[in-house]
Amino acid sequence: MATAAPPRLAMVAGEASGDLLAAHLLGALQARWPGLQAAGIGGPQMQARGFEAWWPSQRLAVHGYAEALRHFRALSAIRSQLGTRLLAQRPELFIGVDAPDFNLGLEARLKAGGVRTLHFVCPSIWAWRGGRAARIAASADHVLCLFPFEPELLARHGVPATYVGHPLADLIPTEPPRAAARAALGLAEDDPVVALLPGSRDAEIAHIAPVFVAAAQLLLRERPRLRFVLPAAPGQRQRLAALLAAQGLPVLLLEGRSHEALAACDVTLIASGTATLEAALFKRPMVVAYRMSELSWQIMRRMNYQPWVALPNILCRDFVVPELLQRAATPPALAREVGRWLDEPARVLALQARLADLHTLLRRNTAAAATDAIATLLGR
Repeated sequence: MATAAPPRLAMVAGEASGDLLAAHLLGALQARWPGLQAAGIGGPQMQARGFEAWWPSQRLAVHGYAEALRHFRALSAIRSQLGTRLLAQRPELFIGVDAPDFNLGLEARLKAGGVRTLHFVCPSIWAWRGGRAARIAASADHVLCLFPFEPELLARHGVPATYVGHPLADLIPTEPPRAAARAALGLAEDDPVVALLPGSRDAEIAHIAPVFVAAAQLLLRERPRLRFVLPAAPGQRQRLAALLAAQGLPVLLLEGRSHEALAACDVTLIASGTATLEAALFKRPMVVAYRMSELSWQIMRRMNYQPWVALPNILCRDFVVPELLQRAATPPALAREVGRWLDEPARVLALQARLADLHTLLRRNTAAAATDAIATLLGR
């Protein structure tokens, strides 16, 4: 009996976090169906697994509403060209990984054209822009959810969904390798270490990185023994090196290696986003900050349904870590909150207990659960 050929897939992932999620899923799919090929929009992690990137994922890394408007025509052109190409080639399944503002419209066009569609990562309709639920129903044949409460919420809108856990919870060890990470980075065991993670997008580097550097300078004046590490996202190292040189701040600037930085640090000053979940899984105290253009901020704050922005706070439904957003994210305020974590070990231990429970909740062997759901959707 002849072995069925592996399915032909198309995928779109935006920015560094989507590239990581998509690569994890792609590896699991290739293990289930050896020889499986996929093409579309992806980053270096996906390409390392043989993904054919017609456009790089960095093209979708747009920050805030005002910036998205400036890039609207270029992104619309890419989406139109990609949709036309996929309707001609007709993959067995299209998988949109995050990037909902780009992917949901593309998925709706493909679904209407008879191509099966799957969205990986439920858009955060539980936090803001709940009106997108109807759009998801029109776009996705199935949704893979990272958080346990999402399938029930989607079911209310007629969207089939499966909770698969978070792949980062599988990848990150329950006991962070602090000593090994410090040795790999050349940090002493007794060094007090702060990891700076200002984000991966161009606009995040512009709006957030200078504030983080200024906060680090204030901390260093008060605590001369502090060591700083900054893992640069792909394509951002040169820009960050110039900023650090201009400000004269001694920082260990890394090419990627964010997980080593998080494992090694005592506390992280971090931009809101997926990286805050990574920091939570490493059980690291954090100060979460975000800044964007004033126009984007005014639009976004009117759409938010919850008092929390950072994923650890949303999932714990409590302000377990401080959030300093927009005008509140000043260098003195950020430095003060980082200093509190360094000075309050009992508070750190209490946080780590909460984050350990969160890790257990999200650890579900995502690769196996996701590929099982996809196999069922494809009838294989």
